[in-house]
Amino acid sequence: MTLNTDPTILIVPGLRDHVAEHWQTLLQARLPKAASVPPLEHDKLSCAARVAALDEAIAKIDGPIVLVAHSAGVMITVHWAQHHNRPIQGALLATPADLEVPMPAGYPALDVLKEHGWLPVPRKPLPFPSIVGASRNDPLAAFDRAANMAADWGSRLVDLGEVGHLNPAAGYGEWPQAETLIRELL
Repeated sequence: MTLNTDPTILIVPGLRDHVAEHWQTLLQARLPKAASVPPLEHDKLSCAARVAALDEAIAKIDGPIVLVAHSAGVMITVHWAQHHNRPIQGALLATPADLEVPMPAGYPALDVLKEHGWLPVPRKPLPFPSIVGASRNDPLAAFDRAANMAADWGSRLVDLGEVGHLNPAAGYGEWPQAETLIRELL
């Protein structure tokens, strides 16, 4: 029997869950050893339910794990890291949504986010290596705010340039840089 030392890439989507044209969905389909946190059937806005779903997905994986989170998935990851100690090899945290300031129309209001357990955003250093990819023109997080989160979490900050929220609405399906950044975590 051989030991499995290749990490599983675990996709942590944001609040919109799995979008067919999203770079995370395309990345998962392309990688030989990838999984994703399944969408929630109930309590879709509950931070605790999302953290529990991430914990369940992690528990099903044997061997090393690299988390690949986007948007609110980043917040799910940092909330999970505050209360769980399963070893994680690293995390790519792409365009974190800044839930501490009002977001554009169509997104949950601050009082709703607080009511559902998203606030305050954890600011303790993460117990695993991480890279935060931040956009210069993200409508859900100003670059300086994302940079401050990266510093608080002990993450390496990568300036992605002007990539919007790094989603299909911003013109991103494939995002080849994700694989480059994941390799850095290996």
